[in-house]
Amino acid sequence: MKQVIKIIIVLMTLLFVIISCEKSRESKMTPQRAEKIRKELTIHDDTRIDNYYWLNDREDPKVIKYLENENKYTNEVLKDTKKLQKKLYNEMVNRIKQDDESVPYKFNGYFYYFRYEKGNEHPIYCRKKGNMENKEEILFNENEMAKGFSYFHIADFSVSTNNKIIAYSVDTLSRRKYTIKFKDLETGKIFKDIIPNTSGNIVWANDNKTIFYNVKDETLRPYKTVKHILGNNVKDDKTVYKEKDNTFYHTVSKSKSQKYILFCSESTLSTEYHILDADAPDGKLKMFQSRQKDLEYNIDHIGKDFYIRTNKDAKNFKIVKTDIGHLIQKYWKEVIPARENVLISDFEIFNNYLVVKEIKNALPFIKVLDFVNNKKYTIDIEEPAYTIWISANPEGETDILRYGYESMTTPSSIYDYNMITKEKKLMKEEKVLGDFDKNNYQTERIFAIARDCTKVPISIVYKKGFKKDGKSPLLIYGYGSYGNSMSAYFSTVRLSLLDRGFVYAIAHIRGGQEMGRKWYEDGKLLKKKNTFYDFIDCTKYLLNKKYASEEKVFAMGGSAGGLLMGAISNMAPNLYNGIIAQVPFVDVVTTMLDESIPLTTSEYDEWGNPNIKQYYDYMLSYSPYDNVGAKEYPNMLVTTGLHDSQVQYWEPAKWVAKLRDLKTDDNLLLLKTNMDYGHGGASGRFEVYKEYALEYAFILKSLRLKK
Repeated sequence: MKQVIKIIIVLMTLLFVIISCEKSRESKMTPQRAEKIRKELTIHDDTRIDNYYWLNDREDPKVIKYLENENKYTNEVLKDTKKLQKKLYNEMVNRIKQDDESVPYKFNGYFYYFRYEKGNEHPIYCRKKGNMENKEEILFNENEMAKGFSYFHIADFSVSTNNKIIAYSVDTLSRRKYTIKFKDLETGKIFKDIIPNTSGNIVWANDNKTIFYNVKDETLRPYKTVKHILGNNVKDDKTVYKEKDNTFYHTVSKSKSQKYILFCSESTLSTEYHILDADAPDGKLKMFQSRQKDLEYNIDHIGKDFYIRTNKDAKNFKIVKTDIGHLIQKYWKEVIPARENVLISDFEIFNNYLVVKEIKNALPFIKVLDFVNNKKYTIDIEEPAYTIWISANPEGETDILRYGYESMTTPSSIYDYNMITKEKKLMKEEKVLGDFDKNNYQTERIFAIARDCTKVPISIVYKKGFKKDGKSPLLIYGYGSYGNSMSAYFSTVRLSLLDRGFVYAIAHIRGGQEMGRKWYEDGKLLKKKNTFYDFIDCTKYLLNKKYASEEKVFAMGGSAGGLLMGAISNMAPNLYNGIIAQVPFVDVVTTMLDESIPLTTSEYDEWGNPNIKQYYDYMLSYSPYDNVGAKEYPNMLVTTGLHDSQVQYWEPAKWVAKLRDLKTDDNLLLLKTNMDYGHGGASGRFEVYKEYALEYAFILKSLRLKK
């Protein structure tokens, strides 16, 4: 009997320990509830209550503690995926050729390139004089420069005309506020000149001592161009141009001919250039074409002419040209006319050629105009879904065009194309290590039918052997803003999902320009909801066509694409098992009403100005933060960066806090704040793969959870 009692006591003790451990585990798994501090926001006789407005203070220790607690909770919830994250990370990193090198490009007598050394996070920037057989000259070893910094990034560098001095801009906070420094390339000496708070771009005049740079205001808007003479006190630098309209930002660049400094003021829908003789940096700026409402143009110069890409009487843009004596638009002569179904998105000029990038039916093409032989032709492409771009072509006196190409199955490739013989030479295809074979994967381009009967392109990739039986998991990605066309690009990271049976899709939704300028206009301002509807309808179309299981659908988007994720989580939460919202723009109304926040005033043409009631009401009808409700939401991972200058960290932080308070499900809701980085994430070559591994582990964990 005593033995039985002992056994019972032991069992009771074990049961108590198990229950205690379970309770302990549950307590660790309990998310924090953000404090509610009532904040009334009133405009247009409408009052919104924002209980989490207090999170808008990165200097408040309470806010930092809140973000750190969210990170601890995320780490705790995903603790069971640590081995999986490590496995995914190793998969991703092991596909990378660590001792890699870029394809050199020639400029002003030197070949420039960068290379990586095995085990290092950062590039080494180099050049060789004359040809690639000559001695290497190291411009920067970013690995050495990055020591002691959690984030380090060289944004831009520019070499003086005599090739002796290099100016470069550095960001050590990931807030896109760059400091410009100078280095003597003959002695290695770093000059005392240090210029803070710039946009990063640097332009040399032809005197080898004068540079032009842009300064940012308190909202991080580049608003003026300043001239610095090497050796002078930075405090004595003179403002060359100041942009007074806070809906415009200002940039400076140099023409391909190296003859002109180009000063550009630009808003979403309007452009204005001034030019300056690069041989006379103390001269006066000359107006190119004054700004007009809805007139966009960009310019470059070679030979005797300026070439201009403009939307003047051309919704999908056209190419015109003019000479230095006749700059204003009435003198512009048409070179390539506008077409209704073809968007001209980019151009490159040479002494004897004009090269344009065009987009038709959501696919890009490169067209060459041969001025000498009066011919035009298009570079042949074979795959059904791909992307192609004009690469580095800094010199005009050549018959060789350098362009880039990739598809969802073909790694990034650089070609040199002979514009006389039409022969193309593969200079480099990104090396993917391991057992990768692009022939093992299949890509498709299909068109979904949206609710208003619009055909929306979708690019798809999967591993061969995939069966369209409605059983596979799907990750669908989208953006749909600013007229940015989503490319059917290659990703080594994505292979970790494809090899696990996933279908990956890119929805080319309205708000981009994949189908021309109208595609953009139909996904902005008072038509913004088309972007969200298109994404939802693309998802449903893929399900109807049996590309995926209804229980295994995941969505991903970042920044303005994070707004998309927030909108679909409110509009169609039951359609998705999980959503990853990367640095999401979700507090639309409050942000667009705050003119002190970076990018706000310059984006009224994109989202609308909520100081106008019509736009306020429309924004309020879709703003993810304002439309969180008491309902079930999918599993969600939300990421942000404490130093993000584009989407402030408090937007996703507030959104998650409100979701925690109102949602009625027990699905995962995780906030991951990178306390060291900003909008673009980690600066190191391999560090970023930890973020990818975390996201994919979240997806795979969610796949095992009940929807």
